[in-house]
Amino acid sequence: MIFGRKRQAQSLVLVVGVLCAAAAANADPGSIAAKQAQAQQVLGQIQQIDQSLGAAVEQYNLANVRLRKIEGDLRENRKQLTLARANLEISQKSLAARLVSAYTSTEDNSTLAVVLGSTSFEDLLNRVETINSTSTQDANIVRQVRTSKLAIQRNRAELADAHSAQQRIVAQKAAQRQHIESQLATRRSLLSSIKGEISRLKAAEVAQQRQLEAAAHARLAASPPSTPPVSGVGVGASTPEGSTVAPPGVHGGVVGIAMHYLGVPYVWGGSTPRGFDCSGLVMYAFAQIGVSLPHSSYAQYNMGSPVSMGQLQAGDLVFFTGASHVGIYIGGGQFIHAPHTGDVVKISSLSGYYASAFIGGRRI
Repeated sequence: MIFGRKRQAQSLVLVVGVLCAAAAANADPGSIAAKQAQAQQVLGQIQQIDQSLGAAVEQYNLANVRLRKIEGDLRENRKQLTLARANLEISQKSLAARLVSAYTSTEDNSTLAVVLGSTSFEDLLNRVETINSTSTQDANIVRQVRTSKLAIQRNRAELADAHSAQQRIVAQKAAQRQHIESQLATRRSLLSSIKGEISRLKAAEVAQQRQLEAAAHARLAASPPSTPPVSGVGVGASTPEGSTVAPPGVHGGVVGIAMHYLGVPYVWGGSTPRGFDCSGLVMYAFAQIGVSLPHSSYAQYNMGSPVSMGQLQAGDLVFFTGASHVGIYIGGGQFIHAPHTGDVVKISSLSGYYASAFIGGRRI
């Protein structure tokens, strides 16, 4: 997607308006309620930016996934083109040797007539292929030549299409990166206007996270080993209503792995313990148990089997807001995720905002 100057202008107006509001609040230092109201308004605007940034980052990640696929196609097409050219050269040499043999042989007058009567190489191929007296050897050689030439034409066309797609994706990535950087700059300006309030909220968040982490660790330590599905319900089994249910979860162990990275900062495009974005955390955690996932929440949403909120098991993926955000369900109505810029990998409850933004789970 391409983001023009209009959105940048809107972001600038937003920053100016907020800073003016901050100045008005500072004019009355005794008005604590006014400052708190202004801080809440700014926090609401920052939350909107965070949601927009999350979607933009995951679109950028999806473009990377597509680009890697295109680059793989390009490598394969180049290899196939080289092979087709080699096959054509071999077939043409075989055809030339056969024609020389026919020309020098007094016993193959029909093939000699074909050679002498041809007006071009294509005409020669057509004559050799269609004449009734052509030998099986001649026909096979001609088919090999034609097949190799068609393969060359096809691979050239596929290469051209892949190059065009590559250019489109690269341009898309550049536009997305510019938009993300613009949104980050707006976010930093907004944050600078309410530093004191942010510090207070962060302290409260740290205390809450400690409680959530302690509860999650206690639940993991007390959880019994997984049991097989009851009454034969498993992959592809049907409910009385005729709908299918997801297979039993087998990746609950990924929860303990993901929890090792609580507190790691959010970094857009990040997929290592130095920093994660939401899909990067999921990809990295699952890679530790030998499961390969793409680095994109949109692409991850197409993996595995669908799971409703009421069917979630530890290790299931949970998706929000049009699949622009993803986390790992850890049980007890909670999930672990890398929320957004300025935050860290943490545990959140699948309630309130996240319950309303939930669009579905996937069991890998």
